[in-house]
Amino acid sequence: MRAVVVHGAGDLRIDERPDPVPGEGEVLLAMEWGGICGSDVAYWKHGASGTAALAHPLVLGHEVAGRIAATGRGVAGLREGQAVTVHPAEPVGDAPLPGRIAGRTNLHPRIRYFGSAAFDPHTDGGFSEYRVVRAAQIRPLPDGVTTEHGALAEPLAVALHAVHRAGDLRGKAVLVNGCGPIGALVVAAAKHRGAAAVIASDLSATSLAVARAMGADETRDLRSGAVLPDDVELAFEASGAPAALGPVLRATARGGTLVQVGNLPGAAVSAALGDLVTREINWIGSYRFVEEIDDALLAMRDGLDVSPVISHRFGLDRAGEALAVAADPASGSSKVMLRLGGARPPGTG
Repeated sequence: MRAVVVHGAGDLRIDERPDPVPGEGEVLLAMEWGGICGSDVAYWKHGASGTAALAHPLVLGHEVAGRIAATGRGVAGLREGQAVTVHPAEPVGDAPLPGRIAGRTNLHPRIRYFGSAAFDPHTDGGFSEYRVVRAAQIRPLPDGVTTEHGALAEPLAVALHAVHRAGDLRGKAVLVNGCGPIGALVVAAAKHRGAAAVIASDLSATSLAVARAMGADETRDLRSGAVLPDDVELAFEASGAPAALGPVLRATARGGTLVQVGNLPGAAVSAALGDLVTREINWIGSYRFVEEIDDALLAMRDGLDVSPVISHRFGLDRAGEALAVAADPASGSSKVMLRLGGARPPGTG
C-alpha cells in the first residue's frame, strides 16, 4: 500500500508499505479521505510538532475516514463496507484519573494519537491506503454523512469540545477570533449550540468568507482596520497568536469568559494580559476532545454542513503539493483534503 510518510524536516515521501492485517479486536480500514492539520504541516516543515520530534519516519494524518475492509477476531457490531471515521486517541496505561478530572480522557498524562511522534515508537496516522485500527476507536458514520465529511468529525469535535467548555451558549453573543479551519468550525459549533449571534474576526478576508459560510452573523477584517467588539460575554480565541491575547481579553466583557482553543506556543512569548485580572475574566483552556466526535457526527447528521471549510482536494500522490498549499497563507486555503483511495482489495499490489 502507499502511505504519506515524513522522514524529516522537508522530507516527505509516498512510501510503499506492506498491507496491514487486522488482529484480534481490530479492523482493517480502506482509507478514503484525510484532512491536513497544522500538526501535519509542522512535522513536514520542521520535523517536529510542539515538543514531539521525529526520531523515525512517520505516517501523517489524524483526520481520516474510510470503509471497513476486514474485521479481526472478536469484533462485533461492525461490518465490511461500513463507512466510518476514527477517534484518534488511545490513552496509555489503565491508571485512573484523579476524581477532579474523572472522565476527561483527553487529560490523560500519556496518550497515543494518530500521526504523532510523541512516543517512540511513533504512532502512525491514517494518510495511507489502509490502516489497522482498534475496534474501540471506530465510529460509524450516520446515514447521509459522506466519508469526506466524516474525516472532518475530528476537527469538528475539537470545536464542539471548546463550545462545551464554555457552558450554555443559548441566546448569547459570541466572538470567535481566528477563522482558520478550527475557528470556522467553532463558528458552526456555536451556532449549532444556540448562540444568538457570532462575530468572527481574522486578518484574512478569505478566512472570514469561510466563517460567514459556516454561519457567522458578522465578520471583522482586522487587517483592513476593523476592531474587535466591546463587552462580549463569551469569546473564543482560535488563532493561537500571542499578539491576539491582549485585544481579545479587552473585547471580553467584565466577568466574561474566554476559551483558548488555538494552540499557544510552548516557549516564552510576549502578551498583554492585564485585563485578565482587572476585568476578572474566566480564561479557560480547551484541548482536543473527549467523546465529542460522537456529537460531531450527530451534528452533521442533523444538518451541520462542514463543506464550506473545504477549500482544496488532492490525490494521495500529490500530498507534498497539498501540504505546501495548507502551509502557505497566500494560497487562500482553509481545510485541504487528501483523497487517500482504498478502492483496491488489500494484497493485490
